[in-house]
Amino acid sequence: MRILVLSDLHYRLPHFDWLMGAATDVDAVAIAGDLVDVVSPVPHDVQTVVVTDYLTRLADHTRVFAASGNHDLDGPGAHGEQVAAWLQRAGGAAVHVDGRSVDVGDTRFTVCPWWDGPVTREEVAAQLAAAAVDRPARWVWLYHAPPAGTPLCHDGRRDFPDHDLAGWIEEHRPDLVFCGHIHQSPWAEGGSWHARVGDTWVFNAGKQIGKVPAHITLDTDAATASWFGVFESETLALV
Repeated sequence: MRILVLSDLHYRLPHFDWLMGAATDVDAVAIAGDLVDVVSPVPHDVQTVVVTDYLTRLADHTRVFAASGNHDLDGPGAHGEQVAAWLQRAGGAAVHVDGRSVDVGDTRFTVCPWWDGPVTREEVAAQLAAAAVDRPARWVWLYHAPPAGTPLCHDGRRDFPDHDLAGWIEEHRPDLVFCGHIHQSPWAEGGSWHARVGDTWVFNAGKQIGKVPAHITLDTDAATASWFGVFESETLALV
C-alpha cells in the first residue's frame, strides 16, 4: 500500500490542486489536520465548503483520511467543547474523518480529532481503546499534534509536546502515527520529519512555501518512507 501523508494545508488551494493529481498514484491520502486556516481573509465557513468539495473529489480517486487540527474547529459540540462539525459533515463512504477506524486489507486507520478539553480528550482515549481490540497486522493513527519526547514537536526554539499522545502510543503501540502542527520541525535544528517512540514510527511532513506541499509517501510493501521537503528530500527504511 502506498500512502500519501501530509498536513497543515491551511487552505492553500494550489496545494489542494496538487493533491488532486497526486492522489491518482496512491492507495490512500492521509491529511493530519489543519485543512483550513483561521487567519485567512476568506471566511471560515466558506473555506470549509471549498475544502469539502476537494475531499469529495479526492475520494473519486483514492481513499481519503482526514483528521481535524486546531484551525479546523468551528464551534462547540453538545458538550460545550470545540469540534470540527463541518468535517463530520464532509465524511462519507470514502472520506474517513474524526472518530472513525477503517480497515483496508491488513491495515487499520484510526482518525483522531483535535480535542479541546477533558470531555473530548476522553473521547479520543475511548476511541483508541476500542480500535485496539482485534487490531489487524498494521495500525495507523492520524493525530494532529506530535508526541512529547520526539524532535517532531520542536520548532527550532522550543518544544510543543503532546504528552497525552505519547502516553497513548506507549499504551497501545501502533505501527505508524501521522502528525503535523509544528510546521518548522523537519528543517529546524533539533527537529525532524520522523521519529521512533518505542516500536512506533511517527511522522510530521512539515509545512513550507512552494507549489508542492511538503509530504511523505509511505510504501508499506517496500517498508520505506520518502519525504519531499520542497528544497530537499530523503528516503527512510522502516526496518
